Formats: sequence, structure tokens, C-alpha cells
Amino acid sequence: MRKKLNNLIVPYVFILPFLIFFLVFMAYPIIFSFIMCFSRYANASFVFKGLDNFKFVLNDPLFWKAMKNTFIMLIIQVPVQTFLAVVLAVFLNGKKLKGRGLMRMIIFMPILLDSVSYSIIFSIFFNYENGVVNNFLRIFLPDGPQWMNVGWLAKAVLMIAITWRWTGYNTVIMLSGLQSISDDLYEAASIDGAGRVKQFFYVTLPGLKQVLIFAVILSVTGMLQLFTEPYLLTKGGPVNETLTIVQYLYEKGFESFDFGVASAGSYILVLIIAVLTWLQLKATKED
Repeated sequence: MRKKLNNLIVPYVFILPFLIFFLVFMAYPIIFSFIMCFSRYANASFVFKGLDNFKFVLNDPLFWKAMKNTFIMLIIQVPVQTFLAVVLAVFLNGKKLKGRGLMRMIIFMPILLDSVSYSIIFSIFFNYENGVVNNFLRIFLPDGPQWMNVGWLAKAVLMIAITWRWTGYNTVIMLSGLQSISDDLYEAASIDGAGRVKQFFYVTLPGLKQVLIFAVILSVTGMLQLFTEPYLLTKGGPVNETLTIVQYLYEKGFESFDFGVASAGSYILVLIIAVLTWLQLKATKED
């Protein structure tokens, strides 16, 4: 009887640390933020406000400005990054390529840098007065562009930085998908007269479909949660031209201390991510 009781209790003892961690650091913040969505925290107590926080967010022009900025960068950056990742993965998957291991490591290395460090490095590179990029451009031009003072240029810097950091990560994902495609398919396509281009479109891309969906969903979700790069590189400027959704929520929560509005905005963001993920899965689902 005692042995049966021990067998029943022991598994729960082992998972207890995880349960405590989950309840304190995940479940509690989720529940607390959900309560704050409908409340305003004042004088050490919650005041019920109904849907006022959601109405404020949806009627705030700055929120829609941040939404527009985020989606502009997402629509441009994600396809470019995915394309580069596929091209690099096909190149690195070549059977006759020498030093493949070293090249894969070099391409993957940017992801090992933390967001703060590489954002500071890019801010130095694109500095107007003595940045590496402008110093090089001054060889051909009388003066370099003011990267951080022009809206579309600041967006371009952000997209370049994000693409540089995450392309290698996506390349490794694509590479794993390529290695799961049987060589027999390429041999059969070659016998049927298909060249390299046709093999890519009729063998490689269909074989990468599930991996591509996974990588794109990760990239879209990451762009919608973009914060560190615009916060450190552009401060959301110039004139809120690079303000992102998460940066907007940060300013509402930790600068204006309006945690109810920030919580409401975060749940709107969660809904947007869920809908976009569902649409991507629906659009790529086979009959």
C-alpha cells in the first residue's frame, strides 16, 4: 500500500518545481494582466472601467501609427529574410561545397549576439557624423544620408539589422528541411529532363513547404513583438515613424504608468498574432 502511494506521489514531487514556476511567473501575470484590461489601478486598488481601456487603444491615433509602422516593416522584411534564408540554405546544402561546416557556423553566428549589443553596433555603423556606412559613402557622395532623421531610412536601418541577425537562424531551419528531401526525387527529376531551376520549383520548394510555414510564422510573430531594435536604434523616431506596437505598449505601461491601457493593447496584439497565424495555416493548408 505504501509503495503504491509513493508511486502515486513521487511523479508530482518531481514536477512541483515546474508547477510553482509556471503559476508564479506565467499563470499569475496572465490572470493579473487580464484583470487590468478592464480596470484602472489607482490608490493601491482596482477600479472597474469595463471596456474603456480597449476603446482608448482603438481610438488612439498613435496606436494605429504604431500598427502601420509594424506592418510596413513586416511586409517588406519577412519575405526578404525568407528568400535569403532559402537561397543560403540551398547554397550551403551543396554536396561539393568545401568548408560547409565553417560557413554554416559563420552564417548562424549573428543570432548568438544579444539584441542590445548588436543594436548598439548598428547604431554606431549608421551614425551620421562618423559611422562606418557614411564614411564609406562619402567616398562617392559629398555627404552621407541622415539615417535616423528620415522616416523611411530609419525603417530601412531597422529592417537591415533584423535581417542580418535572423537570416542565419532561418537558414538553419531551411537547411534541416532540405536535408529531409530524398536525393531520389532530384535524380528522378533530372532523368525527366528537369534542370536546376525546375528542380528548385517542383522538388525543393514543395519539400520545404512545412518548414517554410514554420519559419514564416516565427518571423511574423517576431516582427509583431519587435521592441529592442527600435527602442535602442531609433527611439521610435523620427516623429514616431519607427514606433512599433510593443514600443507603444511599453510607453503606456512603464512611462505613462497606464497599465490598464497597456494590458488591453497587449491582448489586442495577442488576438492579431492568433488571427494572422490562423490565416497563414489556412492559406497553406492542402486540400
